[in-house]
Amino acid sequence: MILINGKKNPLIEFSDRGFQYGDGLFETIEVIESHPVFLNLHFERLAQGCEKLKISFRSFDLLEQEIKNLTRDQNHAVLKIILTRGSGGRGYQQPAPVIPTRVVSLYPFPDFPVLFETEGIKLRFCSTRLGLNPNLAGIKHLNRLDQILARAEWQSGDYQEGLMLDINNHVIEGTMSNLFIVKENRLFTPKLDLCGVKGIIRQLVFQAAQELGISVTEIHLTKQQCFEADELFLTNSVINLWPVSQLLQENYTPGVITLKIQQWLKDFKAQDLCQVS
Repeated sequence: MILINGKKNPLIEFSDRGFQYGDGLFETIEVIESHPVFLNLHFERLAQGCEKLKISFRSFDLLEQEIKNLTRDQNHAVLKIILTRGSGGRGYQQPAPVIPTRVVSLYPFPDFPVLFETEGIKLRFCSTRLGLNPNLAGIKHLNRLDQILARAEWQSGDYQEGLMLDINNHVIEGTMSNLFIVKENRLFTPKLDLCGVKGIIRQLVFQAAQELGISVTEIHLTKQQCFEADELFLTNSVINLWPVSQLLQENYTPGVITLKIQQWLKDFKAQDLCQVS
């Protein structure tokens, strides 16, 4: 199911800059009982991304109505929003005026094994490195070739996710997730000032830590610190939180901090769902 600029049209203009240059942004959102979870937070990040990329987009009310139309009667699904700078412009020069293209599409929710959430997943390191660009750090832009190359490094089911480093050998994130480690009851996560995506659930983990009285610090994380961690977990808007049971040959058990954060997220999501009118 897909809507392009509000119309049931599976085709996009060849001249669209999202197709031509990856000139745009996207959001991936869990849908439960027709409700896009944490939609307001996704809209906030989308607006921040538009500001960074200088895409003039103000039609969030229209976009929200299109999302409601698409997600109506959906029990459990994944919603994807794509926003591009639209069509036109000579080469890299932006069109004038900019008329953004908005795309909303719906997909079945992945059938993840329950044990990924309860017992944890297996991780590896990727050899593909993330480049540094503070102008694009944090936002979820359409240019994801680094992640595509990293995810192509393994095909088997031996690992569920791969961790990516930047060119300075700092551990930054998973191919599709943010990383947190626990050491001596303190929470640490990579700095994302030069690269990486600041996920919605990552943002909520900071809020959870504050409310639970858990120290959380952004650092330049190393491989060795990952191996020496007491607990590791990953987050994104579809998986929410997965503990890590194994990183290469190092084994871990979902610990007290991980379980506290996981339960807080479940409770916070339940509150979001209760606000549905």
